[in-house]
Amino acid sequence: MTRFTRWVTALLAATALAACSGGTGDGDGDGPGTGPAARITVVLFGDAEEVAGYRDLVEAFEAANPDVSVDLSPVATQDELMARLTTSFAGGNPPDVFLLNFRRYGQFAAEAAIEPAQSYLDTSDVLDEADFSPAALDAFRFDGNELTCLPQNLSSLVVYYNKDMFEAAGIPLPRDGWDWDEFRAAAQALTGDGSYGLGTEVMIIRLAPFIWSNGGDVVDDPDHPSTLTLTGDPATRAAVDWFLDLQLVHGVVPPDIEEQSETSQARFLRGTLGMYLDSRVAVPVLRGIDGFEWDVAPLPVAPGGEPASILHSDAYCMSADLPDHTSAWRFIEFATDVTGQEILADSGRTVPSRLDVATSDLFLEPTEPPASSHVFLDAEPHLRTTPRTGTWSRVEREANALLEEVFYGRVEREEGLRRLEEDLRPLFTLDGGGGRP
Repeated sequence: MTRFTRWVTALLAATALAACSGGTGDGDGDGPGTGPAARITVVLFGDAEEVAGYRDLVEAFEAANPDVSVDLSPVATQDELMARLTTSFAGGNPPDVFLLNFRRYGQFAAEAAIEPAQSYLDTSDVLDEADFSPAALDAFRFDGNELTCLPQNLSSLVVYYNKDMFEAAGIPLPRDGWDWDEFRAAAQALTGDGSYGLGTEVMIIRLAPFIWSNGGDVVDDPDHPSTLTLTGDPATRAAVDWFLDLQLVHGVVPPDIEEQSETSQARFLRGTLGMYLDSRVAVPVLRGIDGFEWDVAPLPVAPGGEPASILHSDAYCMSADLPDHTSAWRFIEFATDVTGQEILADSGRTVPSRLDVATSDLFLEPTEPPASSHVFLDAEPHLRTTPRTGTWSRVEREANALLEEVFYGRVEREEGLRRLEEDLRPLFTLDGGGGRP
């Protein structure tokens, strides 16, 4: 029986006992269990394994709050989530609560569609700002000051690796402080006989940490960006070329046609991929592996550079135009208090944004892999973020599509990098110059 199951079983028993004894309310709906339940809708994204953790969270919340009923409405991907939210806001029927990545909430915050969370947190008897990672909180301060949404996780980009493949090839296991040359050498040694050394989605957020590690940047001004800057600065260009060369020169990443037929995650699950770049989100799926041992390691560091990774953080946001935010905020309080954070941490899904849960044995000493969960916490001092502007999600979406064309050789390198800067530059001005308010 898991910790979550034991907790809910005890709580349900206590709730049932209270009901049998007549409860404490008079049936007028003014207290827990006394009247018709309030209903809230919670929209979020995730695959089946992730959603299972959220269903556990909702079940525990409803057990503790019998006067509130939650309609959990998951979608499979962040793109589907954005489409759902855009449609629901346009139709005047937004969800009460929605879970959104820091790179994507800007377009809703810029339109004042999100009820700011700061005043609710300030007056909460359950939560305190000091409970949470400052890095996660800061990512959701759209105006640079007031908290817009409350973060539920503090993940980072890491290297998942197949320990059995490393040992069979006689390669040292990844270590803290390893550099690009060691990383590439390992990927080359693991490539062959139908296997590949590295798998990754081709996205700006996969490229950015290597640029930062080498002393460069992705945009001209993180707070008020007006263009991508992938070619002009020598440090940035060197990192871009190093990343592209993994596919175009060294061939350690599956080629286009193979990636289209089987994703990197599926290949890693099958045991034919040595390393895989992803955030903590991959853990629930990877815990289904039983044919080999795997673990996580930090990203490699540029020679002579600094450690760097990118924040992967989602937050609970409330729609602004609700007649009453009480039930929505109660759900967020529960989800980000110790019990709620422990439930998702136990599922493997999150690096808790609450530091007390993140540093607990539940997260750092789990009974299931990864054994080196401390890697996610060790990365916190080196986490950086992409811009949180109103149009960044669109910039990123179009940049990813073109970067993938270059990575797989469908567009010539110089032409593709030129287009990444020139063709996307107008998108930065759509929200009044690209900056936050």
